[in-house]
Amino acid sequence: MNRGRLWVVSAPSGAGKTSLVHELMRREPRLRFSISYTTRPPRQGEVDGQDYLFVDEARFVAMIEAGEFLEHAQVFGNRYGTARGQVERELADGHDVLLEIDWQGAAQVREMMPEGRSIFILPPSREELERRLRGRGTDSEAVIERRLREAHAELLQWSGFDYAVINDDFDQALGELQRIIHGDGEALSATRPQVRQLAEQLLADTPE
Repeated sequence: MNRGRLWVVSAPSGAGKTSLVHELMRREPRLRFSISYTTRPPRQGEVDGQDYLFVDEARFVAMIEAGEFLEHAQVFGNRYGTARGQVERELADGHDVLLEIDWQGAAQVREMMPEGRSIFILPPSREELERRLRGRGTDSEAVIERRLREAHAELLQWSGFDYAVINDDFDQALGELQRIIHGDGEALSATRPQVRQLAEQLLADTPE
């Protein structure tokens, strides 16, 4: 049996990554989604074991010490991590696996599993990024402002990814994600001029 392929998807908070990934998984049943562990409390509508595996700080730290994570990071005061064993089992069984993680985790995965491929999702503008963050209706003004500041550090990472998708039109962005995982993503390289130009503009518009 051929070993499966590993796909890593990252984006600044508010770029629309989660909505795209959920629809991608619905349309591509051969993909396996690796559910992340997190110490943050569930948001309204989130289900333990489906959206995240919710654990407390002590359990998460114990998993780090036991070497159970493929990657882990602290984001906005909460911990997130991907269980190594879960991913390895799926890949060994010939399944393609998708990780939806932040750029810090993506960098760790590139080091641990360099055969994996990574996709960065960008918002079309700073204004749209802020609109989406506010549209969630779940974060305080202070949290929104912090996420906008953090977006600058996240956007700086775009060139370290293999592919990039600009989430301006949802259906088009979804189609591009499907092209990439089907092996037809040559034209969607993260280093193409369109992405470089947008990234530079977003960085100029987003405070450090």
